[in-house]
Amino acid sequence: MIFDPRSIIIDDTTLRDGEQSAGVVFSLEEKLTIAQQLSAMGVPELEIGIPAMGEQEREEIKAIVALNLPSNLLVWSRMRSDDLKHCLGLGVGMVDLSISASDQHIQHKLKQSRSWVLATIERCVKTAIDAGMQVCVGAEDASRADSDFLAQMAETAQKAGASRIRFADTVGIMEPFGVLDAIRKLRSVTDMAIEMHAHDDLGLATANTLAAAVAGATHVNTTINGLGERAGNAALEEVVVGLKQLYNIDTGIDLRNFTALSHQVATASGDTIGSRKSLIGRDVFSHEAGIHVDGLLKDPNNYQGVDPALLGRNHQLVLGKHSGSQGVMYAYQQLGIVINRLQAGLLLPQIRQFVSINKRAPQSADLNQFLLSL
Repeated sequence: MIFDPRSIIIDDTTLRDGEQSAGVVFSLEEKLTIAQQLSAMGVPELEIGIPAMGEQEREEIKAIVALNLPSNLLVWSRMRSDDLKHCLGLGVGMVDLSISASDQHIQHKLKQSRSWVLATIERCVKTAIDAGMQVCVGAEDASRADSDFLAQMAETAQKAGASRIRFADTVGIMEPFGVLDAIRKLRSVTDMAIEMHAHDDLGLATANTLAAAVAGATHVNTTINGLGERAGNAALEEVVVGLKQLYNIDTGIDLRNFTALSHQVATASGDTIGSRKSLIGRDVFSHEAGIHVDGLLKDPNNYQGVDPALLGRNHQLVLGKHSGSQGVMYAYQQLGIVINRLQAGLLLPQIRQFVSINKRAPQSADLNQFLLSL
């Protein structure tokens, strides 16, 4: 596939949709820290809360605004006049006004009609624009919407003054080929900015987000660690690395200090990061198999799909059941001990037996003991 490299704007929603994860509540101090660090990494947009939730939420939004971050700040609101009024006077310049796009939602949640949806968009967007705000129209459940009606929503939104439309895969049912087709169709009927909002119910949020970028989306939603409702959202780290490495699409985001932020968010959300979680898991840059270790030591690119330095990390060579002589020699070299291939071959059975019994890699004291037994 030939793709013309361009930039994509990340609109990170850790502080909005991320906090909507069941049981997750960030303190004000945690929110301020997350916002500051995301901005310091170069994340250009942050969606920072839902003003209609109450006075405390609004005060916390004001506190984030007071940081004077270089990132553009957004708030989220239902497409309702009473909710919209709470978004005013907070110092935030843009609002995502969300309304149902699918007949399933329109008929069975809103108990309304398509014409009512279009009229509501026209009225509320104009109200927000008149109040001095920029508007992104959030098409909730767009993944189950009729494409022609979605086009009507976009046309109505743009005429009313909106500058962006958000395509939300609210229930996480899409796959990349469907996203590619849907975003291309939407791109063909509007010159507004298009934002992709993906959920990970089928494990495809990142793939769907990348597909949207290829299809013509200008903005994408992410969260740190993929935090979010149900199975979560597209993970910031995966999207940033995927866009750059696979499509040479730049986001301007530097992830070298991301690991610390990732763990801070995991702690603040009461969540854990799986040891094999892509890019940030404890063991994802660890290597044990003899053929991999040998190849990696000769040239990292032999077995390196992603450079761990992008995330401020390093490869870790681990001794275990599948290690080979080269890995053993390297492990002792790290201790300042030079052994030959014959010695390494003699040590391998001890190492493999140790790992089988103890279910962990041997430490320096263990390696020294093995060597003494030769």
